[in-house]
Amino acid sequence: MPAPELRSRTMQTTIDPALRDFLRQYLGDVEVRLAERGFSSDFAGIAEGTEGRAFVKAMRNREGGRLASLRREEGIAPYLRGIAPDLLWSAESEDWLVLGFEVVDGRTASFAPGSADLPEVVAALDSVSRLPLPTVAQDWYETRWSRFTHDEEAAALLRGDSLLHTDVNPSNFLVANARTWMVDWAWPTRGAGLIAPACLVVQLVSAGHSAAAAEAWAEGCAAWRDADPHAVDAFAAATARMHRFLAERRGEAWLCAMAAAAESWAAHRGAA
Repeated sequence: MPAPELRSRTMQTTIDPALRDFLRQYLGDVEVRLAERGFSSDFAGIAEGTEGRAFVKAMRNREGGRLASLRREEGIAPYLRGIAPDLLWSAESEDWLVLGFEVVDGRTASFAPGSADLPEVVAALDSVSRLPLPTVAQDWYETRWSRFTHDEEAAALLRGDSLLHTDVNPSNFLVANARTWMVDWAWPTRGAGLIAPACLVVQLVSAGHSAAAAEAWAEGCAAWRDADPHAVDAFAAATARMHRFLAERRGEAWLCAMAAAAESWAAHRGAA
């Protein structure tokens, strides 16, 4: 899991005492660096101990959506060897669910026009789309975009049997040692393979690419090349509506920027 974008280059100790005690079982006496971004976890950061180091993601053991997302990440990890940093161990107590990942020291990928990172980003997405759908993901149906489609026929076009990393953004691609890793598998789902490269298209438009140039990058993914153009249109229209809904509901600048990018792409496809 990612080592960059930490709150400080020095070790910090802001960690629940019960979690620190729990980590000692796996890493010995530990010091931690807290991640700049929490990755939707109650704790995320690098733990360095007398018996090893790990990128730790932990959630309080209270049933609900956020804990379920960490359980999904635990379940999918064995199928992502060579794509995501290895899950070294997982543990659960009455208070915590904790995952310890291999530490990969690297940097966040750049999605800007002309970025040398983009071929590897596309290759990483393509490699995921070629994986057989793991048994553990059989019931993880993707439904977030279907509610924003025109009708059931359009929603059906977004169903499928591909494993999806549904949070495609620069911070979830880590460049290290001439490799690109896909990180933060907090909500893997099952759906049409076109969804992942289509999410990349929206991100690239937001990063400054034209819609046509962004789609040209998506062509590097077999799932995009094989997709029904009507399905791509259905997704483009749905993601524009979804981002606009979220932007208007929450008003955050980054959501407004994503809404503008999604709407620009949908207009390019005549799907607005």
